[in-house]
Amino acid sequence: MKTIIITGASGNLGSAVTQKFLSSGYKVIATVMAETDKQNMSAHPLLDVRVVNLSSEEDAHTFAQQIIVQYGQVHGVLMLVGGFAMGDLKTTKLADISKMFTLNFSTAFNICKPLFTHFMDHQYGRLVFIAARPALEATEGKSMIAYGLSKSLLFKFAEYLNADAKHLNVVASIVVPSVLDTPANRKAMPEVNPESWVNTVQLSDVLEFIFNPQSDQIREPVYKVYNNV
Repeated sequence: MKTIIITGASGNLGSAVTQKFLSSGYKVIATVMAETDKQNMSAHPLLDVRVVNLSSEEDAHTFAQQIIVQYGQVHGVLMLVGGFAMGDLKTTKLADISKMFTLNFSTAFNICKPLFTHFMDHQYGRLVFIAARPALEATEGKSMIAYGLSKSLLFKFAEYLNADAKHLNVVASIVVPSVLDTPANRKAMPEVNPESWVNTVQLSDVLEFIFNPQSDQIREPVYKVYNNV
């Protein structure tokens, strides 16, 4: 049985991904931001929910070490914590960039740092980052400067990790969804047909594939999950 960490497990995507991995027989350590989020998650014999502030380097390191001691080996981490903000160059302030940096990059960096060392020691590990198309395409990113910039750092960070783990079975994957089919997006864009968006259950299937033996030979992957957007 593989043991994985899923951060941001109480969100729209996090909930779907957590259920997918539990139903597939993984031991899931799920992180949430608040005690109320933990209480709202349904109990499962393979689920261990922890309240962790991943924007704190110290808290993330302590959490990772506790999990390693308790479970012996962690096989992967899916980093689903993040935030979104609109704003072009005229309206974006440095504080906006700092906020997005903390939510979308710092939370990933803080949990990756101790786990990457653990993966390298065991010569196995999967690190999964959720990026965004505005970080790749300037035509989309120009209207969400802070968000796009923060997500763009994940691509280079994954490159660094993959270069460091070049000859080991440790892989950092980037998953780039377009618009997710969530209640919030349906409310914000009622005029758009959500069938063209990315279903969170189907995206969960893509994420589970990364941990499947069928993907063991894939290196430095970037998965563009756009559907018809």
